[in-house]
Amino acid sequence: MLLQSKFISKQLNNTFRKEGLTLATAESCTAGSIAAVITSVPGSSSYFKGGIVAYADEVKINLLGVNPETLETKGAVSEETVISMAKGAMKSMNSDCAIATSGIAGPTGGSAEKPVGTIWIAAIKKDEIATMKIEGDEGREKNVMNATLKALKLLQKLVQNEENEA
Repeated sequence: MLLQSKFISKQLNNTFRKEGLTLATAESCTAGSIAAVITSVPGSSSYFKGGIVAYADEVKINLLGVNPETLETKGAVSEETVISMAKGAMKSMNSDCAIATSGIAGPTGGSAEKPVGTIWIAAIKKDEIATMKIEGDEGREKNVMNATLKALKLLQKLVQNEENEA
């Protein structure tokens, strides 16, 4: 999965540089792994603005502008929260695009409603938003690696205006 992520990151590097787009990340369960893969490619500094690892709800609220009511009613692991996180990253870093993740990587922390392995991803390009939900527990490390890969694929399809599933 790591090789796939790096391959997609190289393609994104070319697309972002060619299109003159900029990118920010807001990561919870992936804890910066998306930003790490993106910045592993030479030239990423020309488009990658930065990332926020927002594990705590207070960081989601104070740095990314997530509405506390959203966290209370929908939870940190929800489509609404990752969209807010991505929008907040774009605003705070003045970027054209963003990726956000929030989920339960495990091995604990799940519930009947949101079991371990439940992860939400949002990718935004200007006013276009794409989201996806991952379900299924493959262990913490694989859950994080899978979310990283799926997030990069979702962003790639959005910036390349493709309509295939990630």
